[in-house]
Amino acid sequence: MVEKTETNSNSITSLALGILSIIIPIIGLVLGVIGVVVSRKASKEILKTKEGGKGLATSGLICSVVGIVIQLFAILGYVAFTSVTNLG
Repeated sequence: MVEKTETNSNSITSLALGILSIIIPIIGLVLGVIGVVVSRKASKEILKTKEGGKGLATSGLICSVVGIVIQLFAILGYVAFTSVTNLG
């Protein structure tokens, strides 16, 4: 019989923050950075305590990084658009 291990709560939090960083504009940049930090913390805790949730922590890290990149492109696009349209 296989013993069930508890899922690390920080890995769930990192995944939620990663998804929110993709969806929510501007604030998503901050949420993405927090998601990366929480994901790294969860990965270290999982190695120490042998809890479950390594896949969730990895998914949270990936979603957070994708969210940060999307937010940076959105901000860069906005700045480029406003600088081009205000030349006249």
